[in-house]
Amino acid sequence: MLVKILKSKLHGATVTDVKVYYTGSIAIDSVLMEAADIAPYEFVLIADLNNGNRLGTYAVPSEAGTGGICILGAAGRLIDPKDRIIIFSFGYYSPDEAKKLKPKIIVLDKNNKIQDSK
Repeated sequence: MLVKILKSKLHGATVTDVKVYYTGSIAIDSVLMEAADIAPYEFVLIADLNNGNRLGTYAVPSEAGTGGICILGAAGRLIDPKDRIIIFSFGYYSPDEAKKLKPKIIVLDKNNKIQDSK
Protein backbone atom coordinates (compact mmCIF):
# COMPACT_ATOMS: atom_id res chain seq x y z
CA MET A 1 0.00 0.00 0.00
CA LEU A 2 1.11 3.55 -0.75
CA VAL A 3 0.04 6.70 1.07
CA LYS A 4 -0.20 10.20 -0.41
CA ILE A 5 2.06 12.55 1.58
CA LEU A 6 3.05 16.20 1.23
CA LYS A 7 6.32 16.30 -0.72
CA SER A 8 6.83 20.08 -0.80
CA LYS A 9 5.12 23.44 -0.83
CA LEU A 10 5.69 27.02 -1.90
CA HIS A 11 4.13 29.00 0.95
CA GLY A 12 2.91 32.57 0.54
CA ALA A 13 3.47 32.94 -3.20
CA THR A 14 2.00 36.09 -4.74
CA VAL A 15 0.04 35.68 -7.97
CA THR A 16 1.65 37.99 -10.54
CA ASP A 17 -0.77 37.42 -13.43
CA VAL A 18 -3.94 35.62 -14.51
CA LYS A 19 -4.73 34.48 -18.07
CA VAL A 20 -8.23 33.01 -18.16
CA TYR A 21 -8.25 32.20 -21.90
CA TYR A 22 -5.48 29.61 -21.72
CA THR A 23 -5.75 25.83 -21.74
CA GLY A 24 -5.15 25.65 -17.99
CA SER A 25 -2.41 25.20 -15.39
CA ILE A 26 -0.18 27.38 -13.23
CA ALA A 27 3.07 28.85 -14.54
CA ILE A 28 5.73 29.03 -11.84
CA ASP A 29 9.20 30.59 -12.00
CA SER A 30 11.42 27.60 -12.82
CA VAL A 31 13.83 28.52 -9.99
CA LEU A 32 10.96 28.18 -7.50
CA MET A 33 9.85 24.90 -9.07
CA GLU A 34 13.35 23.51 -8.68
CA ALA A 35 13.61 24.73 -5.08
CA ALA A 36 10.34 22.95 -4.23
CA ASP A 37 11.20 19.86 -6.29
CA ILE A 38 8.13 20.32 -8.52
CA ALA A 39 8.54 18.68 -11.93
CA PRO A 40 7.13 20.21 -15.13
CA TYR A 41 3.51 19.06 -15.58
CA GLU A 42 3.34 17.68 -12.04
CA PHE A 43 -0.07 17.86 -10.33
CA VAL A 44 -0.25 20.58 -7.66
CA LEU A 45 -2.93 21.72 -5.25
CA ILE A 46 -3.37 25.48 -4.82
CA ALA A 47 -4.93 27.15 -1.77
CA ASP A 48 -5.79 30.86 -2.00
CA LEU A 49 -5.08 32.63 1.30
CA ASN A 50 -7.26 35.61 0.30
CA ASN A 51 -10.53 33.79 -0.36
CA GLY A 52 -10.10 30.15 0.72
CA ASN A 53 -10.51 28.67 -2.78
CA ARG A 54 -8.67 25.41 -3.44
CA LEU A 55 -8.05 23.79 -6.79
CA GLY A 56 -5.92 21.20 -8.49
CA THR A 57 -3.98 21.73 -11.70
CA TYR A 58 -0.52 21.06 -13.13
CA ALA A 59 2.62 23.19 -12.97
CA VAL A 60 4.50 24.52 -15.99
CA PRO A 61 7.82 26.31 -15.71
CA SER A 62 8.07 30.00 -16.51
CA GLU A 63 11.08 32.26 -16.94
CA ALA A 64 13.75 31.70 -14.30
CA GLY A 65 14.39 34.43 -11.75
CA THR A 66 11.32 36.53 -12.55
CA GLY A 67 9.25 35.44 -9.56
CA GLY A 68 6.34 34.86 -11.92
CA ILE A 69 3.31 32.96 -10.65
CA CYS A 70 0.60 33.00 -13.33
CA ILE A 71 -2.78 31.33 -12.98
CA LEU A 72 -3.77 29.98 -16.39
CA GLY A 73 -7.22 28.94 -17.58
CA ALA A 74 -10.51 28.69 -15.71
CA ALA A 75 -8.75 28.83 -12.33
CA GLY A 76 -8.31 32.52 -13.10
CA ARG A 77 -11.99 32.90 -12.12
CA LEU A 78 -11.12 31.68 -8.61
CA ILE A 79 -7.76 33.38 -7.98
CA ASP A 80 -6.89 37.03 -8.63
CA PRO A 81 -3.60 38.83 -9.28
CA LYS A 82 -1.87 39.78 -6.01
CA ASP A 83 -3.62 37.00 -4.08
CA ARG A 84 -1.30 35.08 -1.78
CA ILE A 85 -1.39 31.32 -2.37
CA ILE A 86 0.15 28.07 -1.19
CA ILE A 87 1.23 25.57 -3.85
CA PHE A 88 1.37 21.98 -2.57
CA SER A 89 2.97 18.96 -4.26
CA PHE A 90 2.45 15.38 -3.12
CA GLY A 91 4.05 12.01 -3.60
CA TYR A 92 3.07 8.41 -3.00
CA TYR A 93 5.22 6.61 -0.47
CA SER A 94 5.32 3.31 1.34
CA PRO A 95 4.43 3.60 5.04
CA ASP A 96 8.12 3.14 5.94
CA GLU A 97 9.19 5.90 3.51
CA ALA A 98 6.42 8.17 4.81
CA LYS A 99 7.71 7.88 8.38
CA LYS A 100 11.11 9.24 7.28
CA LEU A 101 9.85 11.91 4.88
CA LYS A 102 10.48 15.55 5.67
CA PRO A 103 8.62 17.77 3.18
CA LYS A 104 10.44 20.73 1.60
CA ILE A 105 8.81 23.95 2.80
CA ILE A 106 9.80 27.02 0.76
CA VAL A 107 8.54 30.27 2.29
CA LEU A 108 8.27 33.19 -0.14
CA ASP A 109 8.06 36.94 0.43
CA LYS A 110 5.52 39.17 -1.35
CA ASN A 111 7.89 39.39 -4.36
CA ASN A 112 8.22 35.60 -4.59
CA LYS A 113 11.78 35.57 -3.35
CA ILE A 114 12.79 32.67 -1.12
CA GLN A 115 12.81 33.79 2.53
CA ASP A 116 13.22 30.43 4.21
CA SER A 117 13.69 26.83 3.18
CA LYS A 118 13.09 23.93 5.55
